[in-house]
Amino acid sequence: MRRVVRRRLWALSGVLTVLMLYRFDLLPFKLWPRQMGLQTDGSTFLLEGVPFRILGGSMHYFRVPREYWQDRMLKMKACGLNTLTTYVAWNMHEAAKGIYDFTGNLDLGAFLRIAEEVGLWVILRPGPYICAEWDFGGLPSWLLRDKKMKLRTTYPGFTAAVDAYFDHLIPTVLELQYKKGGPIIAVQVENEYGAYAKDSNYMEYVKTALLKRGIVEMLMTSDSKDGLSSGSLEGVLATVNFQKKENFLFSYLETLQSNMPKMVMEYWTGWFDQWGSDHHVYDADQMVRTVAEILNEGASINFYMFHGGTNFGFMNGATHFKEYLPHITSYDYDAPLTEAGEYTSKYHKLREILATIQGDQLPMPPIIMPKASYEMVTMTHYVSLWDVLHFTGEPYACDEPVNMENLPVNDGNGQSYGYTLYETLVYGGGVLNTMGNVLDRARIFINNQAMGIVDRNNHEVFIPEVPGYRKMRFLVENCGRVNYGTKLDEQRKGIVGDVVLRENPLRTFKIYSLDMNMTFIKSLNTAQWSSPPDDHEGPAFFRGTLNVHFTNLDTFLSMKGWKKGVVFVNGQNLGRYWDIGPQETLFVPGTWLRPGSNEIIIFEEFEGGQTLRSVDAPFLGRPYYVQ
Repeated sequence: MRRVVRRRLWALSGVLTVLMLYRFDLLPFKLWPRQMGLQTDGSTFLLEGVPFRILGGSMHYFRVPREYWQDRMLKMKACGLNTLTTYVAWNMHEAAKGIYDFTGNLDLGAFLRIAEEVGLWVILRPGPYICAEWDFGGLPSWLLRDKKMKLRTTYPGFTAAVDAYFDHLIPTVLELQYKKGGPIIAVQVENEYGAYAKDSNYMEYVKTALLKRGIVEMLMTSDSKDGLSSGSLEGVLATVNFQKKENFLFSYLETLQSNMPKMVMEYWTGWFDQWGSDHHVYDADQMVRTVAEILNEGASINFYMFHGGTNFGFMNGATHFKEYLPHITSYDYDAPLTEAGEYTSKYHKLREILATIQGDQLPMPPIIMPKASYEMVTMTHYVSLWDVLHFTGEPYACDEPVNMENLPVNDGNGQSYGYTLYETLVYGGGVLNTMGNVLDRARIFINNQAMGIVDRNNHEVFIPEVPGYRKMRFLVENCGRVNYGTKLDEQRKGIVGDVVLRENPLRTFKIYSLDMNMTFIKSLNTAQWSSPPDDHEGPAFFRGTLNVHFTNLDTFLSMKGWKKGVVFVNGQNLGRYWDIGPQETLFVPGTWLRPGSNEIIIFEEFEGGQTLRSVDAPFLGRPYYVQ
């Protein structure tokens, strides 16, 4: 009798599974039989043997405060999505070689379990390279300590590092695979390798590295049209990335893998911004028309980004084709959900389309939390950079300049981000020529007096002639490493070669590492602060208090009146600001604030303002409409 009951319950479970899958309203359900996972049947995806269309959205846990993960995922679900896609940022999980962090905002397992609870399947994109407009495409900078390093190849120094990283990363997600009862239905092999393609054996190496560590779900690759042929792999489903649907794309994909499901792994819902440009905007109606075309062809789709978030700290990437262009702090991306998680017209238009596909009433979108405009912040304290250099530790003395990644700091891992100060003695004056070896930009000082700025385009500064020795300082900023293209091996920062004065190379340096981590910012509590001088001259730190009288809500800091620098709130690095735009406000998550007094510290390179305004809406710059 018990066997009969068990058989009937098993049969009923199978029927319920089929019914729910067929509706495409896919909720991870731990009691379902988990035997087949995501498969292909001709041009159709199957999940547990039943037709399934992937309706995905990208969101990166490392760009969104942990407290907001569930809120953003619920909004995805309410829009009609059934799948979450996320990259995994190696440079966050192994910032120092051999030391791994999967806690707090980097708790990848918790992020994926929340997706499961919300009812979203997961496509995991573990890299090791991810692009993502993220510093160095997610690669850790300590890889560059090896002067022979060849990234994204089978160079032994690189594969040894990847193997060690995967040995720690993959075990954290193994039990979260679909066939183990978790939400992960597919895993991507590397990322857009067709645009790099420096080693024909590399992609097979990454595929094998995933499989031999226990990845059992469907494998995929992801490339734009120009990289499809060289980025695809035998036995791995190729997917395509684009914003504008060209008629030949799906047919071209068919020539590479005939009679297979079509999927747009990255349908670009907007675009990223770079310092000195306008704010990129992609028309919502144009987006919806293209999405409708994709869906009408029966293809699956993933919206990149669905929620962009923020490049907190120094984590923005850069592009370098004709010229070097660093990305801004906001990763709003003109996505369906804004940087602060608010709805847009794109969200509502997509929801209308996806509701027709789901064939069911979607959940109600969560209520948007209000944003706050707190009282003005007055900068009451000031300390010059020159007066806090001792908090960085003993400077490194050397004859020739050393790039930041090869400095003997951070337990042998070098410096990854922020600023590096190079100090030497010079005699007399003349033309200082950096020979293009200062990366990415620097202010030059003689005895603390500013002489000028050098960067990748401007290499010369005239130093007034004075008989005698004077102290010359280079305050060099790493503005963000390139995240895409073929220049990854060239991303060392600081002073990377000779700098000459009157054609004579400078020698005998003291080098200070100014990565401005939380430990350094906390150490400023014991600095000799004073009232701000009338000229508010930088480089200097300014301190003030943001008062939150009731509930700590999200807000934005307007950086009007400030020129260039970084903002810290209660020790957390919000990111960079720069008056060349387009971005004029910095997002402050309410979870980083507390009722009462909140410390604001601003590192200003040039000339600080007297006050700082908290506003309840962002300003990301003059719109530039992407065609």
